[in-house]
Amino acid sequence: MEEYHKIIDRMKPEKLETERERIAAMKAHELEARAEGCELVLGIDEVGRGPLCGPVVTCCCVLDPDSDILLLNDSKKLSEKKREILSDVIMESAVCYAFGEASPQTIDEINILNATKKAMREACESCIRMLEEKYQRSLRLKAFIDGNQEVEGLPIPQETIVKGDSASVSIAAASILAKVRRDHMLEEMDKLYPGYGFARNKGYGTREHVDAIRSLGPAPIHRMSFLKGILQDDQP
Repeated sequence: MEEYHKIIDRMKPEKLETERERIAAMKAHELEARAEGCELVLGIDEVGRGPLCGPVVTCCCVLDPDSDILLLNDSKKLSEKKREILSDVIMESAVCYAFGEASPQTIDEINILNATKKAMREACESCIRMLEEKYQRSLRLKAFIDGNQEVEGLPIPQETIVKGDSASVSIAAASILAKVRRDHMLEEMDKLYPGYGFARNKGYGTREHVDAIRSLGPAPIHRMSFLKGILQDDQP
């Protein structure tokens, strides 16, 4: 929290006012849901659909409707340092949050879209259980999902929002938590499987990563269905 407040305190008044207005605009979807009778919104996002290795990680995050966390945005638009700082702020102030994961093996078995939806359901259902335990009753809930794909089997109403991580504070918060968690996972995997540059490339198909796959072969955490073109290029 201290680092977060330092950033806010250093902002010029006009820039701070602009940021407050931006965050207020990002709360419009949540305010509309509350006006329709929803008590809490569950923001859901994923990180890691495109990489060649590692799990896809999802997060479901429920923010306090009365909280105002500045700087929330699509995790890709934030520096690593700001993501880390905001992640701590979100985890400290959120009503609840939960993660879901789909392993490389699951991705290979059921494809990346279905694996992502499975992980989103897992995160959402975990949050619902937490909320029921916290409030000791069923709540009127709604899930906001980044993108244009509904998640089949969710036990609560849902709404998809294209580029939601830039348009909804709930989805933005989930985006940040998922990104930080997956990045940390890939940093640990880099220690287990050196040579691929996982700590730097986070599993994405950089030239360094592709060259390493061709010289070292796939690691146990690679998604084999994502490597067909790369490995076929090595065939005579």
